[in-house]
Amino acid sequence: MGVEIERKFLVRDPTVVAGSAGTRYRQGYLSVDPERTVRVRVAGERAYVTVKGLSRGPARAEFEYEIPPADANAMLDELALRPVIDKTRHIVEAGGRRWEVDVFGGANAGLVVAEIELESADAPLEIPAWAGPEVTGDPRYYNASLVAHPFAEWRDR
Repeated sequence: MGVEIERKFLVRDPTVVAGSAGTRYRQGYLSVDPERTVRVRVAGERAYVTVKGLSRGPARAEFEYEIPPADANAMLDELALRPVIDKTRHIVEAGGRRWEVDVFGGANAGLVVAEIELESADAPLEIPAWAGPEVTGDPRYYNASLVAHPFAEWRDR
């Protein structure tokens, strides 16, 4: 079984991705049940379907499979809950680790989140100066939650 161990932080200084083209992501959810989410994602020229289990702190079960991009686009257009997430993912090296910095567009424009995948929940982590508050356990920042409650609608940002 695959397990994802991930921590998330708001980005204090979005210029950290300046000069990086990044990869455009289009992703939607077929299920957002808290016990299991089913995501379809087109990342550049590749596409995936991912099933994730319930989060337990920074860890949760994850199964991801590559699928034909045409199938993914059809699922996003015809089956996914609205709005479909639109973001650009940038890779930033910091503290000897590979951070993924997502700059959201569309209904979530203005939100910039950094994610770091770790080998264990207690792995040491040097948090870069451009990273802001940690939001790992805050469900508002889960991509699946951003479908039902887009960032543009938040009153308490």
